[in-house]
Amino acid sequence: SCRNRAVKNRDLAMISLDFDFNILTRDLSHYLENQVKVGLFNENVGNKFVLKPFLVLNWFFRVDFLQKPQLISGGKKFYQFLREHCPVVSETYYPTFWCWESRIQTLLRPFVTAKPGVVYRNELIRAADGGQISLDWFDNDDSPSHPDPATRPTVLLLPGLTGTSRESYILHMVQQSRDLGYRCVVFNNRGVSGEVLLAKTPKTYCAANTEDLETVIEHIQRNYEAAPVMAAGVSMGGMMLANYLGRKGRETCLKGVVVFSAGWDVFECTASLEKPLDRFLFNSYLTSCLQASVHSYPQTQASAGKGYDMDHVMKARTIREFDERFTSIMFGYPSNDHCYHDASPIHRLKSVQVPMLCLNAADDVFSPSHAIPVEAVKQNPNLALLITCHGGHIGFLEGVWPRQSTYMDRVFKQFAKAVIEQGSRLK
Repeated sequence: SCRNRAVKNRDLAMISLDFDFNILTRDLSHYLENQVKVGLFNENVGNKFVLKPFLVLNWFFRVDFLQKPQLISGGKKFYQFLREHCPVVSETYYPTFWCWESRIQTLLRPFVTAKPGVVYRNELIRAADGGQISLDWFDNDDSPSHPDPATRPTVLLLPGLTGTSRESYILHMVQQSRDLGYRCVVFNNRGVSGEVLLAKTPKTYCAANTEDLETVIEHIQRNYEAAPVMAAGVSMGGMMLANYLGRKGRETCLKGVVVFSAGWDVFECTASLEKPLDRFLFNSYLTSCLQASVHSYPQTQASAGKGYDMDHVMKARTIREFDERFTSIMFGYPSNDHCYHDASPIHRLKSVQVPMLCLNAADDVFSPSHAIPVEAVKQNPNLALLITCHGGHIGFLEGVWPRQSTYMDRVFKQFAKAVIEQGSRLK
């Protein structure tokens, strides 16, 4: 019958597709089989309206999206360590097909990914300048694999520019750490976690200044001397971590570091975010968040000898304008260019002396691909870059409905476990 011939032609066409089925194509094929009536599959209608578009769509996704990440390392030992203990670095990353574009990945991640329930224990510690630093602890006292708190591994987490311990990407890393039996502590930058901190301190935060981070790491080591410590930083948190490692060299207790979506050259990052569409989608919003974090800063203290006007700061429309009017002056730089140069981790990568894995997406508008420090990484055996073609900024969504873990989460979990349990092999 005509219907049988159509079904046979369809099956032969499907069998002739020479590719390995993956998450995307499985779902597309199931859709075609279950949602499109068999009666439509005669020789002309089927080939014209279903099979040919399907073949084109599959080819498009296979060539452009379904590619293995590029793993680059300055040392063969670190490279082989990652291949052996972090198999995710060798797996093809399948971006969610209905939101693969970088800006959409970036914008949708906070809304489509679930927020695991986490109960923190907050601790305020005093910094050397008299200011307060807010830490949120997840102690994981029910850990079956590490029941002794004194030796339970600790994971230090650094959120992004205006992020806190309540960001979905932080909550997912806490969940992954809980599954591994580890303890977590989230370092909240001054002024972003709800506490009124700015009235007690003469400074806020920026990627170039690592004094608060050093205080936090020393505090962790002092309280848990026998526990191994590793760290993960996201976006600006990753930049701060990389700058810290570049400054400290071997003088750190961290066993390893993983960095996600870091901006390696701040000049290139800000230039990318000032393009019209990205300025509208991201830059203006982040600028308003930065202004909100400093709006309670005392005007009298702000103007006393600092050389900036808070009213002028509140009129900034871009991150660059905010930094020119506030951040660079706050930290005593002669110009904003000096501040941006000091904040760019690319200048300190050669001094990193502990294993650091860096995940970036080539389509990240916050950290453009031409500024990813491939050559600098190749010169340091302690560094490794994992570059995906897609993923946006802190996106890395995968699967049809990416409610749970992302590709970034899987990289974090495997690397954290490898560093804590097998890191001695890298010495």
